[in-house]
Amino acid sequence: MVTAVQPVAPPLALPGETPRTARFSVRHLGPNWYAPVMGTAIVGTAGGAFAGGPAVLRPAAAGVWALAALLLAVVLAARAAHWTRHRDRARAHLDDPAVAPFYGCLSMALLAVGAGALGPGRDVLGGSAAPVVAAVLFAVGTVTGLVVAVAVPYLMVVRHRVAPGGASPVWLLPVVAPMVSASSGPLLVPYLPAGQWREALLLASYALFGASLLATLLILPVVFARLLHHGPLPLALTPALFLVLGPLGQSTTAVNKLADVAPGAVPAPYAQGLGALAVVYGVPVMGFALLWLALAGAMVVRAFRGGMPFTMGWWAFTFPVGTCVTGSQTLAHHTGLAAYAWLAVALYALLVTAWAVASVLTVRGLLRGELLAAPRR
Repeated sequence: MVTAVQPVAPPLALPGETPRTARFSVRHLGPNWYAPVMGTAIVGTAGGAFAGGPAVLRPAAAGVWALAALLLAVVLAARAAHWTRHRDRARAHLDDPAVAPFYGCLSMALLAVGAGALGPGRDVLGGSAAPVVAAVLFAVGTVTGLVVAVAVPYLMVVRHRVAPGGASPVWLLPVVAPMVSASSGPLLVPYLPAGQWREALLLASYALFGASLLATLLILPVVFARLLHHGPLPLALTPALFLVLGPLGQSTTAVNKLADVAPGAVPAPYAQGLGALAVVYGVPVMGFALLWLALAGAMVVRAFRGGMPFTMGWWAFTFPVGTCVTGSQTLAHHTGLAAYAWLAVALYALLVTAWAVASVLTVRGLLRGELLAAPRR
């Protein structure tokens, strides 16, 4: 779920800092920079999951996944340098209610690349290395996600001071990370010994699914109430509305992927019930996702006409939409309906377009030194 907006009320630039010098600085590199990793990884993973597509799609998806893996390494190194050299800014990010939720992006970036390792990434890594990479990234990403899912809400309660009307879809980022784990866990179930190990991972993934889902249900009404009582989000923050699609599409993906591996992990009566749950849950949730996509799209068109500027928030158009692509793909598999297959194709076209635009504008902003400079108050 991808994805990111610029901090509200960011710090002033250091004396003598200019876009030219900031181009090589990581002082203001926030956790929202994991969003391009997430958005790129989902393009590769979703593209590699299409069955019967053009022959060029599989190698293209593998190339995009390799790019996501490279981006993950670069951003991890840059963030490590940020924490090492600029601990004052790192601590300030944790104390900022507009920035702290983006720590959920770290977990999701790790998990997104890890899940892709068992898809298109297998063509890059090879059959023996792919499961190892996927397992390591799943373990690290899941532990990180659970820590963030507790730590950030804790900070919001005891340390942050949120103004009335300050609710934001960004609040979903920390609690959606366990849902990404829930959709990644099933990919590793077949690699475990039959019996206790497989059942434990399957049920642990369902527990992650439930934890994320219930936390999301607590936050969504607050976000919608903020829109009703305080009006549209500021123009630059409007893309964050797409973040709501993340838990919707990801939960649909998770419950269907879990149903795929349930027969080999739990007794038949439970496996059949979990297969039914996948459709009973996924169909209405995907319907709501399409409703929200239409609402958020209308709000973005309004903001664009009002002069919405480019920020890193535009990456919110990628990963959340990608989760709806994978959700549609899994529903097409479980229901056999061609309508879901075509929906996945249409959403994937939207995803690739959004990814291309965000990528070009991000590279341009980096070359100009605009995205790493401290914005003025």
